[in-house]
Amino acid sequence: MRKKNWIKRLAFVMVILLVLFVFAANIVVDLALVPEKMEQTQAFEDITEDSYEALVRTDDIEQNRMSSLEKANQWAQTSDSQELSVTTEDGYRLISRAFYREGGSHNWVLLLHGYTGWKEEMYPIAYEYAKRGYQVLVPDMRCSGESQGDFIGMGWTDRLDNQLWLEMILDVDESAQIVIHGQSMGGACALMMAGEQLSEHVVAAVSDSAYTDAYSIFKKQLKDWFHIPGFPLVDGASLMLQMRGGYSLKEASALEAVKKSTIPLLIIHGEEDAFVPVEMAYELYDAADCEKEILIVEGAGHAQAPDKAPKEYYETVFSFLETHGMTGFG
Repeated sequence: MRKKNWIKRLAFVMVILLVLFVFAANIVVDLALVPEKMEQTQAFEDITEDSYEALVRTDDIEQNRMSSLEKANQWAQTSDSQELSVTTEDGYRLISRAFYREGGSHNWVLLLHGYTGWKEEMYPIAYEYAKRGYQVLVPDMRCSGESQGDFIGMGWTDRLDNQLWLEMILDVDESAQIVIHGQSMGGACALMMAGEQLSEHVVAAVSDSAYTDAYSIFKKQLKDWFHIPGFPLVDGASLMLQMRGGYSLKEASALEAVKKSTIPLLIIHGEEDAFVPVEMAYELYDAADCEKEILIVEGAGHAQAPDKAPKEYYETVFSFLETHGMTGFG
């Protein structure tokens, strides 16, 4: 009888622990991937502040950033542009803005923003492409900016969503030559897209500050932000995300995607990146089984390479693209 009572008590405790674990895993998903939940918490404000403080703060970066924003905003306000929309297979309306070049051009770039970002953050890079004769399309990815969604895609659901924008470009210009260029989550998404069967009109991808996979970056940030070991909570969150959002953190892998890429890849990273370790850039570069280049910018933090070394950054990008067939700049 005592043994049976002990087993019942143990089973009860195990059930309670399981319920608490599932509850905690769902909280992680909500706070990391559901914007309306994120914005309701003090934790989100703390994380945003911590992320900002983790950036490299030097005069040259600040000055270059302010200058690039000023030029980009002026360009965006005076350029021929149009709001576009598409609807995903699961029924969400996504918004982008296209910037057209007077006289037309077959060079196009699809620019992808980072985690919890929005399209306007990519305007400084968009401006540099436009200066060199590109037509530009900049979307808000799902759950970001003006676009609808249920869960932030961490690049994985976005890799399919963004195919819709590629199709739209080709509807406008059947001779388009398209570059995919992303930062942070957008950089990881560009690499994930490179692992798919893309149109022959996609000629290269530029990935800036990308993580290897969502699972690894979640483990790192859970430890950095909350001082909680990643295992088993991130595994639980990944399972809950699979059940609720249709994908797992483990399958959202740029590292696996680059092994299948058939287009040239340029991987860029800041050496002082405190959010996505620079080691991930080397892992991605080493794993890529295609034509590839890498640029590590000294003194740059997360997604700060174009502000730390703008001349080196853009010369590297456009030299790489010209090498791989994107001619007719300027």
